[in-house]
Amino acid sequence: MNRKADIGLIGLAVMGENLVLNMESKGYTVAVYNRTTEKMEKFINDRGKGKNFIGTRTIKELVNALERPRKVMLLVKAGEPVDHFIEQLIPHLEPGDIIIDGGNSHYPDTERRTKYIEEKGLLYVGSGVSGGEEGALTGPSLMPGGSNAAWPHIREIFQNIAAKVEDGTPCCDWVGNNGAGHFVKMVHNGIEYGDMQLISEAYHLLKELGGLTHEEMHAVFNEWNKGDLDSYLIEITRDIMAYKDEDGLPMVEKILDAAGQKGTGKWTGISALDLGVPLTLIGEAVFARCLSAQKEERVEAAKKIAGPAITLEKEKAVFVEAVRQALFASKIVSYAQGYVLMREAARVNNWDLNYGGIALMWRGGCIIRSAFLGKIKEAFDNNPELKNLLLDPYFKEKIEQATENWRTVIAKAVMNGIPAPAFSAALSYFDGYRSEKLPANLLQAQRDYFGAHTYERIDKPRGEFFHTNWTGRGGDTASTTYDV
Repeated sequence: MNRKADIGLIGLAVMGENLVLNMESKGYTVAVYNRTTEKMEKFINDRGKGKNFIGTRTIKELVNALERPRKVMLLVKAGEPVDHFIEQLIPHLEPGDIIIDGGNSHYPDTERRTKYIEEKGLLYVGSGVSGGEEGALTGPSLMPGGSNAAWPHIREIFQNIAAKVEDGTPCCDWVGNNGAGHFVKMVHNGIEYGDMQLISEAYHLLKELGGLTHEEMHAVFNEWNKGDLDSYLIEITRDIMAYKDEDGLPMVEKILDAAGQKGTGKWTGISALDLGVPLTLIGEAVFARCLSAQKEERVEAAKKIAGPAITLEKEKAVFVEAVRQALFASKIVSYAQGYVLMREAARVNNWDLNYGGIALMWRGGCIIRSAFLGKIKEAFDNNPELKNLLLDPYFKEKIEQATENWRTVIAKAVMNGIPAPAFSAALSYFDGYRSEKLPANLLQAQRDYFGAHTYERIDKPRGEFFHTNWTGRGGDTASTTYDV
């Protein structure tokens, strides 16, 4: 058999299997390898039977089965396994060959690997892949970055297998050099954390304060999915509300309220802290999962610490609409913060990110896909230098329309002792961002009082720093400062 494969893939777990089936369905021949040969053979003789796959039993055999320049994609666990396979591949590759990491790697690792592999004369791509099992099979959102010279060689395959928006545009384009692709995927996952937490808080409020049944919530989420909130996550929440266990009771209420996470939301928060970007909503979404994981401790606390009695809302329809508006306004803030983070990272790392293009890449195939993203693309098409989505006319108008209900919902949550950390964080950020003056003047005075950290004055030019001897016992020596 002399045929050569268009691309090779290492790692036949759920995502790997589905992605190569997607590639093959678009007319590509794919060479596949798995660390356990039995898994590869099972795939070739089962889901891959009769299709254009080349099963290989060694890394050398995989590489020899590929057309040049060789393209090898890794879909293995992030971290050490990626480095392990890179080291196995390098001796068998030639200058110009391409290694692609399609896992959820941390972007600093991708930066390091790109430099290392380019020094070997090879090319490297770190690509975000979003959409889960279904997306991998039918069309994911792909966010490739790394060695710019690799893009012309992988573009056709990537854009053919990616999800498409209504006009046929693929949800895939080159993001930027080095770790840009995995950074954008990390922010995508952080926003995903925020979206999921916001929807969960809306559900909690509808159930506890609105007194809605699961059938009623199913109808509510179904209706919400026809308007501004039209999205994959609202759609699946609608379906979850209708799903019954074998005894006819709602399945969602039988699931333990202890959320898991794989780290990408945490990475997003850490990156925001490093860059000095107030990513408050996504941070609260991560911490909400951490608090949920303390299940046993919360059970004990509930026995010992009393909260206010809950007063059910009398006008369900009015409350449901208020929650919808609060959810939409909070969602705007979540994306606004995520885009500010990407803009600051691009400045620091010298990435030329296309913010409207990123919204388009997220428009289909991925977990946060929604109609909402079309409006983000329009915002950046209208003003590529837009500093914050809250300043865009469409989003500004939407938030202003929702503000009264947004505040009302959060106030009712507080008065009834129902936690709404993401809703509250979103509103606090909005109020902070629109405030000409914040109490940081007192904070700076405190820092100068105990640590001589200096301050700027409103009656002097920016960049000129002062120190006050507040007690009369200090000196005139000022401390250094750390600016993010």
